[in-house]
Amino acid sequence: MKAWPTIVKYKLHHVAGWLLLYAAWYYFRYEDYPGRAWLITLIKVADLMIMVYITNYLLIPWLLYKKKYLLFAVLFISMVAGCSILKMQLEEAAFGTPGFFDLSSRFKARVYDNIIPHFLLVSTAAAFKLLTDYARAQGRIGILAKEKAETELQFLKSQVNPHFLFNSLNAIYFLIDKQNAGARQTLLQFSDLLRYQLYDCSADTIAIEKELVYLDNYVQLQQLRKDNNYDIQLDIDKNVNGFQITPLLLIPFVENAFKHLSNHTEKANFVHISLTKEDHSFLFEVQNSRDDDSKPTDSGGGIGLANVKRRLELIYPGNHTLDIHKNEDSFGVKLQISI
Repeated sequence: MKAWPTIVKYKLHHVAGWLLLYAAWYYFRYEDYPGRAWLITLIKVADLMIMVYITNYLLIPWLLYKKKYLLFAVLFISMVAGCSILKMQLEEAAFGTPGFFDLSSRFKARVYDNIIPHFLLVSTAAAFKLLTDYARAQGRIGILAKEKAETELQFLKSQVNPHFLFNSLNAIYFLIDKQNAGARQTLLQFSDLLRYQLYDCSADTIAIEKELVYLDNYVQLQQLRKDNNYDIQLDIDKNVNGFQITPLLLIPFVENAFKHLSNHTEKANFVHISLTKEDHSFLFEVQNSRDDDSKPTDSGGGIGLANVKRRLELIYPGNHTLDIHKNEDSFGVKLQISI
């Protein structure tokens, strides 16, 4: 069973499938092409393979799944016709009979024997791709629903009555001397953090602007705990707006950066966070200094990076890249999401 993920990763089952098709095609047709059966079979299988991969890995994800149906149909039909004509020309060269597959002669027979079979075979492979993707999507939905239910159950078990909590914070706010504006502002930021977690995060997606406010409040509260030997920067590009994101998706990386932040005395410690957006790509980066022993400077909990990776795979399958790198002096995360 352990070998199967490796086979899938390197597409070895694809190689085995095409070799099996080649062997079967050769076995049933080698008598029809004496002396050239291996070459003719190679041309036919390679031609079919090219069309299947173009359809399944380019046309379907880039066009069909994005509801560009007319463009998909035009390119699909054009590809099948073009590859079929190219295959016939290669077979002419292999046979050494120029003009044998000329479409101007016996047009209907050429279309019936070459283009229509290709259309049916590639369509069958595309249908298999669609069914496989649908099954995977349903599986992800089921896993997400289960994890969401478990998360909500754990949240309900540990949830403090929100009305009591905010009433208490409100009472504390008025107990703080009006001259102590910093303490009052900090309490308000803390209140906003809790309100966001308790109320705003119930939806599957949320406006990126709200997530940025939460992130900014969290970073400001962390800055209060650090002295001048800590360089903490949060850079948000003005273009980061106008799209939805899964709530609390970014904060685990920031929590991890502060948790494993170095505690150097002779050189600066840093946490640098940047968020940018170009076209349909959202880029989030966070980097922090670290000690060689990597001992956490913050004993607080949080969601592990393994769980965040799993969450990204379920919510943004095929639409994100996550790069985590670590060396002796720093730890960095680069997350890119197609939006």
